[in-house]
Amino acid sequence: MPAARVIGVLGAGTMGAGIAQLACRSGARTLLYDPERAALERGVQRVRDGLVKDAAHGRLGKSITTDAVHGHLQEGIPAEAAHAPSEESVTADAAAALLEPVDELAALAPCELVIEAAPERLELKHELYARLSEIVSAECVLASNTSSLLVTAIAAAAQRPERVVGMHFFNPAPVMRLLEVVAGEQSGEPALELARATGNAMGKRVIRAADGPGFIVNRCNRPFGLEALRMLNERLADVSTIDRICRMSGGFRMGPFELMDLVGIDTGLEISRSFYEQSFYEPRWRPSPISARYVSAGLHGRKTGHGYYDYSEGSPHRPEDPAPPTPQKPEQALVVISGQSVLAQELRAAAAAAGYEVSNTDLTRGGLPALIVECEAANPTRPSTASPRPQSLVPRLLLCAGGSLATLDPGGASVGFHALPPFAQSSLVELTRSDSSSPAAIARAERFFAALGKHTVWVGDAPGLVLGRIVCQVINESAFALNEGVGDAADIDTGMELGLNYPHGPFAWAEAIGLDHVLAVLDALNDEYREERYRATPALRRLALATPHTPSTVAVLPM
Repeated sequence: MPAARVIGVLGAGTMGAGIAQLACRSGARTLLYDPERAALERGVQRVRDGLVKDAAHGRLGKSITTDAVHGHLQEGIPAEAAHAPSEESVTADAAAALLEPVDELAALAPCELVIEAAPERLELKHELYARLSEIVSAECVLASNTSSLLVTAIAAAAQRPERVVGMHFFNPAPVMRLLEVVAGEQSGEPALELARATGNAMGKRVIRAADGPGFIVNRCNRPFGLEALRMLNERLADVSTIDRICRMSGGFRMGPFELMDLVGIDTGLEISRSFYEQSFYEPRWRPSPISARYVSAGLHGRKTGHGYYDYSEGSPHRPEDPAPPTPQKPEQALVVISGQSVLAQELRAAAAAAGYEVSNTDLTRGGLPALIVECEAANPTRPSTASPRPQSLVPRLLLCAGGSLATLDPGGASVGFHALPPFAQSSLVELTRSDSSSPAAIARAERFFAALGKHTVWVGDAPGLVLGRIVCQVINESAFALNEGVGDAADIDTGMELGLNYPHGPFAWAEAIGLDHVLAVLDALNDEYREERYRATPALRRLALATPHTPSTVAVLPM
């Protein structure tokens, strides 16, 4: 199906103007409506300025030609540029000439597609869709850019709900490459095809989503902020430490608290409440009281100058992350790294490259080792019956995946750690200790990872520590979404990478980590907290049992 050639954009704010800019640069006649004349004028100027930048960066399509503009001019679009300076300017002017500001809804009558970017109030959208249904043709598709309301609920006010879809652009719309096309309960396939074709013409990577709270991207990202807030509440780590771990160990461009400050803590709290209510109080989506306190105090993030960080003039909100440390030569040659997990294999390779003699079982060859690293993902003993590991002269480092350090070695002298594959891409490793951890184990753990060229940070004790807990919950939420038919595995991975700049899609990351490791963390959290929010989806467990286990097995999960 061809893309829409006459597009109406309802709302000239930041998102509406960005969508209108995309429509113009795709070569479509673009009608921009806003009931407030000042807002409309600002939106038009924003579109024109954006198109000049697009031209400078080579983002205008070849379909934007003078001939195409003249064709549209015959349909009544005013000529905005009669001069012909450089070729670059002509292209920007040609695209801008496709823009027609209108101050009445009735002017949207010739549209093949109307994209609504009005404020997120259901009663307002109902009023607009009821009026639009009387104005546009029966073939016109009405699309909402909503990110927090259900498309099905919005469509209830339209005369032809089968012509209503979601087109969720990401901010800033002209730059972000992703578009979610959302099917409501009554959305027809012809309407969805037109929306997808138009998104493709705009240069977007289009993913398909079923209606539901947050669609694909915002839903699957829920644990990124909520788990960070939960750990802050439990004092496992402070704000800057959690963010630093996510950046340096996980490869995220921003930590969860930086992201919440950018979006607005007040906005995030409203979204959390909406998710919680729309899901009929799903425990995984329970809002955090910390957010509520910050909102009550007027600390809304960057827009108020203070949130989880201070943004006042002259106050950099965080120091720059340090470069990876220079690897230190190991003092003792032998290290024992046990386990068959992906991480165990990567650690053995990294230790060998750093100059260690590496063994996975032999404690006698070459004398006493410098360190024993127990790297099994699963905890073979249930927490209630766990007992301390036998004391030895050799310090021990335990992977806190199948349990916290307290449950893996109650009262013992070991130190805990956690890291996620791909280990080579991380510059930081998390460590945890108990009151009984030996000074020798603490010092050897730091020295071992320094020899591997990694920074270390000490955090509180919990299964998965900080990054593992966040990422495994994101993977789990993505598996819930997949199993419920919200989107397929490829679209979920693409959505998280392009929509939120994730370093890896959740399912690709799960394959890299190993599903046994992911499930070990989730099951350990569920065992220790006894809360529904940490239950692993059965689909994830079925996938872990699938044989043979290859990256393609994600695609065989039931839709």
